[in-house]
Amino acid sequence: MVIMDLSGGLLLCLNKIQNLYKEALNHLTPLFKYNFNLKIFFMKKSIFITFKPFLVLAVLLLSISSSCSDGGSSTTEEVTPSNLVVRTEIGGKTAITPNGDGSGMVNFMITANNAKTYKITFGDGTTQDAISGTNSYSYKTIGTNNFVVTVTAYNGSKSISTSVTITMFVTTGAIWSDEFNTTGAPDSSNWGYDIGAGGWGNNESQFYTNRSDNVIVENGVLKIITKKESYQGSSYTSARLLSKGKYSIKYGKIEFRAKLPVGGGTWPALWMLGDNFSTAGWPACGEIDIMEHKGNDLNRIHGTLHFPGRFGGNPDTSTIVPNATATTAFHTYAIDWRADAIKFYVDDVLFKTFTNNSTLPFNQKFFLIINSAMGGTFGGAIDPNFVSSTFEIDYIRVFN
Repeated sequence: MVIMDLSGGLLLCLNKIQNLYKEALNHLTPLFKYNFNLKIFFMKKSIFITFKPFLVLAVLLLSISSSCSDGGSSTTEEVTPSNLVVRTEIGGKTAITPNGDGSGMVNFMITANNAKTYKITFGDGTTQDAISGTNSYSYKTIGTNNFVVTVTAYNGSKSISTSVTITMFVTTGAIWSDEFNTTGAPDSSNWGYDIGAGGWGNNESQFYTNRSDNVIVENGVLKIITKKESYQGSSYTSARLLSKGKYSIKYGKIEFRAKLPVGGGTWPALWMLGDNFSTAGWPACGEIDIMEHKGNDLNRIHGTLHFPGRFGGNPDTSTIVPNATATTAFHTYAIDWRADAIKFYVDDVLFKTFTNNSTLPFNQKFFLIINSAMGGTFGGAIDPNFVSSTFEIDYIRVFN
């Protein structure tokens, strides 16, 4: 006799035990000629089961164990995801391009506890299902726009959602550029030349020419070559290119990538003048000096504005020494020019912010100028051992 003390919950399985016993008996009777005696009686909350042979007992015990636990079935409870976090990386985001480089690319990094899948609604009408928490998306809406991105994390029927707002700048690319990829003279549809001596008021020592000895595109860069030579009454030659009458812009991001010339007295500049220069004159037309450098003050970059009340020896100017390689490596020089401010950068590092307003000349179109001078009021004393140096420009790009 085997006695099993069962709880009140297991008593509910009595009918199952009886049915299982009958089924086992029906199958075993032809094989075993034994006399089975089943005595089932209740004593409070106990059941006494007596039977022969023990093989049937084993069958019944296994059946009871599998059939009576948890009412004969097993389920796993779904857990709602938690701690949903969404991080974004906007393509080309820098201090000067806080809303991206115009490509529209964004990387989404999503994490959550107990999440098996995700759904991302990008805020532009597009929805994407994802298994991984790392996803990329490219926005196509041109301009600067806000998008509310909603992410839902799922674990079966359970879910949790959160939203983030991103501001994206999207463009088809630079609205104007010169990449200087064609060997030979600079593109005449983009550039003309100022030719002459003296620097037009700056007491410079070079004579500007358009000769290939002084200006040429080679190996994907524009080269302005300043030389010590006697030419047209001057002791040095160089070049000054300008986009006047060919291209001008009002507001935007203007970026140059350049390696500066070396040598005492060199004065390279990337700058702009107002389109009304010929009629209004200087400084009424306004001047924006995106980058100026003195060979006598190596690696110090100047960002300057000239306008009525602040010009000549009293401009609005700031300087930065961002690196020790201005003349040995390429760096980017840029402005972010808007109706309310003009910001100056070197390698995306902000070093000057100028407050613009409607009373200033910086609310009209300006044309571009690239030149490399020698000496003068800014360049200073020329190294007597100077022979030649090259100002190299990799590209110029203008963004709206």
